[in-house]
Amino acid sequence: MSSKYLPVDQILTILKETPSRLALLAAGLSAAQLRAAPEPGEWSASEVLAHLRACSDVWGDHYIMTILAHDEPTIKAVNPRRWIKDTDYFEQDFQPALHLFTQQREKLLIVLEALQPEGWWRTATLTGAGKPLQQTLISHADGLARHERAHLKQIERALNALRMRG
Repeated sequence: MSSKYLPVDQILTILKETPSRLALLAAGLSAAQLRAAPEPGEWSASEVLAHLRACSDVWGDHYIMTILAHDEPTIKAVNPRRWIKDTDYFEQDFQPALHLFTQQREKLLIVLEALQPEGWWRTATLTGAGKPLQQTLISHADGLARHERAHLKQIERALNALRMRG
């Protein structure tokens, strides 16, 4: 196993805890507060959640599930920032969006937690974003976990700033 990736148990822990951490961070805040940007030009908690959902759609539902469904598939790259434009995620209130994100995550975790060690190393070729890239399931799961960990810190800072303002 390559040390460039988080250990599988850590990836699973991050992916499992993200929805509950989001719920805890948002506890007691109104929909308006969750839509408020902490500073001009920064994302609100609702906008960050919308972004996390789009990334989960692309990296989880699309890439990971395709890798599991097919032997060495070729997958056209999708940018989550482009993907989100075809959704209504930015218009959704935080709590209903979090509920949908949580349901989606539970489905992904059922699949990932059942994987045998060799399943994490299934490969795909990603095209459409420059030179074709050979990637593994673990590279997508690791990327998703690291990405969520960073955005959880962003949401925590944003909501703490809003709470401090009263």
